[in-house]
Amino acid sequence: MFAALPLGQALPLSVIGGLLFALSFPSPGWWFLAYPAVACLLLAAMGQRARRAAWLGLLAGATFWLPAISWAGRYLGPVPWFALALLEAALFAVGTVAIALAYRWVARVVPSTAGRVWGLPAVVAALWTGREWFSGSWPYGGFAWGRVGLSQSQGPFTHLAAYVGVFGLSFVVVYCVAVVVSLGLVGGVRLPMRIATAGLLVSAVLAVPAWPTAVQGTVRVESVQGNGPAGYFDRAQPGDVLRSQVAATDVDARGVDLVVWPEAAAEYDPRREPVIAGALDAVVQSVGAPLVAGAVTQTSSGVLHNTSFVWGADGWQASYDKKRPVPFGEYVPDRWFYSKLAPSLIGLLQRDYTPGTKPNVLPVAGIRAGVMICFDVVDDGLTADLARGGAQVILAQTNNADFDGTDENLQQLEIARMRAVETGRSLVNISTVGASQVIDPDGHTIDRVPAYTATSMVTDVPLGTSTTPATVASGDVTLVLSLGGLLVLLACAPWRRGHR
Repeated sequence: MFAALPLGQALPLSVIGGLLFALSFPSPGWWFLAYPAVACLLLAAMGQRARRAAWLGLLAGATFWLPAISWAGRYLGPVPWFALALLEAALFAVGTVAIALAYRWVARVVPSTAGRVWGLPAVVAALWTGREWFSGSWPYGGFAWGRVGLSQSQGPFTHLAAYVGVFGLSFVVVYCVAVVVSLGLVGGVRLPMRIATAGLLVSAVLAVPAWPTAVQGTVRVESVQGNGPAGYFDRAQPGDVLRSQVAATDVDARGVDLVVWPEAAAEYDPRREPVIAGALDAVVQSVGAPLVAGAVTQTSSGVLHNTSFVWGADGWQASYDKKRPVPFGEYVPDRWFYSKLAPSLIGLLQRDYTPGTKPNVLPVAGIRAGVMICFDVVDDGLTADLARGGAQVILAQTNNADFDGTDENLQQLEIARMRAVETGRSLVNISTVGASQVIDPDGHTIDRVPAYTATSMVTDVPLGTSTTPATVASGDVTLVLSLGGLLVLLACAPWRRGHR
């Protein structure tokens, strides 16, 4: 049995684990701290009763989430920041309870040393992965930030995302840490054997080769970071952001196949605004290449969309309307209810975007480009849709101006890096203000521009042709792991009160 630590030891471990986990994300982005962070959190939860585990998990979750997403309060103040952080901390607490019970219940059913070293950690890692999946799905589509796998964008396990996806990578990391923790606690194993076993496990995982991503040809992309007043509270006049983008576009660049602007860089629908259409025509004619830009569009019935569109020599050619608008950012769910709770905050959000239905892969410049609009990049389903839709390159258009001076843009960039590896596709991350980079299918940066600078970069971007295992099966793997961990936990539960 794995004995529970006294509160005087478990409580500081929860705090230390949460803080270390926060530091594993940008900034500073010290990915290696995720390992001791998970170890501390597992040790704190191990064997605890449900109520104490819940409080320890809530403390650990708050210690992690409050600093990790401090950018959420950049403009709207502490209320939305604290609300989101504490909600996620509560979900973290639920996961901690499940893990604490696993160390009590599963360990009782599997008393052998091998079972406790190899089998129990698999259940623990599956429960951790299931909690990440749930918090990324609920409520209102969830908040998929803060996963263990996303912290590893610069680490030695990054390449595994092409095999098992981000959720699968979370499982691998937590499993390895849980095995090492078990090796340190179980009896009957000599120290040299413990060290050798842990070393062999890590070596075996690191020995998995990078997925052989196949590329065929390149497309020359001019990515334009206008650095205009694109923030919600920048008090920009209509046309200011558009003019910034036009001014930053290098119309003398040679051999460009495709120009990419960020999210909402064209501001409004050029089919309704002749001035905007004229500006886009001038760019397309000067560069001699089609433009992929973003704008707020409105249907004849008044429905608003956050849209990415292709503009060519003949005007509007194709478009994608964002399928998963961000709750409390791009629309307010149950507005009648939240308006009563925080009328001044909800009143600031006047526009409600409607989810789109079009595919997120667009034909442009003779290729198929997958499009991600801002937080699309953290959505696993949309990522899979890109690869299955035949995207050869990913264009991640975003507007980070509302988070000026925070870590949000750096965290989003590292999520984009993981998506490039997961899909085996080059990814152009182009922001209104930064961080703007071009990332190859192996996760390496091949081009970048300084943040908060009006400029552009012209890059020969490799076109991907292979299909990674993650894009085919990662969703199924996540489902199997999540349900499997929960079912094993329930199967091992002492349903008769006398055996609890």
